[in-house]
Amino acid sequence: MSPARSRTLPAFGRIAAALLLAAAGLVASASAPAQQPATPDGVQVGKPSTVARLVPAEQLERMAGEQYAQMMREAAGKGALLPAEHPQVQRSRRIAREVIAHAQRFNPRAAQWRWEVNVVASPQINAFCMPGGKIGIYTGIVDKLRLTDDELAMVIGHEVAHALREHARERVAKGNLTEMGAGLVSSLLGLGDLGRMAVGAGAQLLTLNFSRENETDADLVGLDLAARAGYDPRAAIRVWEKMGAASKGAPPQWLSTHPASTTRIAEIRRHLGETLPLYARARGLPPGSLKPYVSNWGDPIP
Repeated sequence: MSPARSRTLPAFGRIAAALLLAAAGLVASASAPAQQPATPDGVQVGKPSTVARLVPAEQLERMAGEQYAQMMREAAGKGALLPAEHPQVQRSRRIAREVIAHAQRFNPRAAQWRWEVNVVASPQINAFCMPGGKIGIYTGIVDKLRLTDDELAMVIGHEVAHALREHARERVAKGNLTEMGAGLVSSLLGLGDLGRMAVGAGAQLLTLNFSRENETDADLVGLDLAARAGYDPRAAIRVWEKMGAASKGAPPQWLSTHPASTTRIAEIRRHLGETLPLYARARGLPPGSLKPYVSNWGDPIP
């Protein structure tokens, strides 16, 4: 190796390391929520991640809309897309409409979205809301968990919150930074394919951790939205109790994109003091007059 070559590599390594540290700092700073002034009106969450700005919102929403349309076409082709007059569709759209009415509180751009709500006949215990307000609900989550209106509102509120808080946009941006960093470290250290696999595994765990943070964020925003729409936030506790009973054998919390049911239930309980007054106000009731939440499963929740 020539002297010039030996001087160039360390310099490049220092520059690359600095770039990696800068990218890591951007991700870390974007993950830390900005503090908002204390107010008794609803839950307090930080501003959406600044790293999400690395991905154009309009482009992601357009792509999500195209993907959603394709999914619905495929479901219709299989006879799985429930028609507009189906009771489950009408129920889901009614609840979603009431929840979405409060969406601009968390994202003013939601007023421009062309919201859609569809129900797909599938045994999956799942629901989603894509960027731009494209909502999909599988019959499995409604039927297997026997969701009441309050509980379905908590599910819809949670999924709508993901879109309002732009979690998909944030995840794409962070994923791009993570992949860039993993590839650069592997190249600098001369690790080869095996090294890239190892670095990639660590990067994947980091990405999963971001997703767990997003899930907690969506839980709290979803509670707020549904409570303002007149649905009992204590129903969220029952949803995750039912989910926990239905998901025995799920992966441990540290290796999952979703927090353990017990973890998120504890967090939900912590914020009932902020959301129960919203529910009482929407129902025109004094907060102290609220009766325990009664579902079709389990004991009443005080």
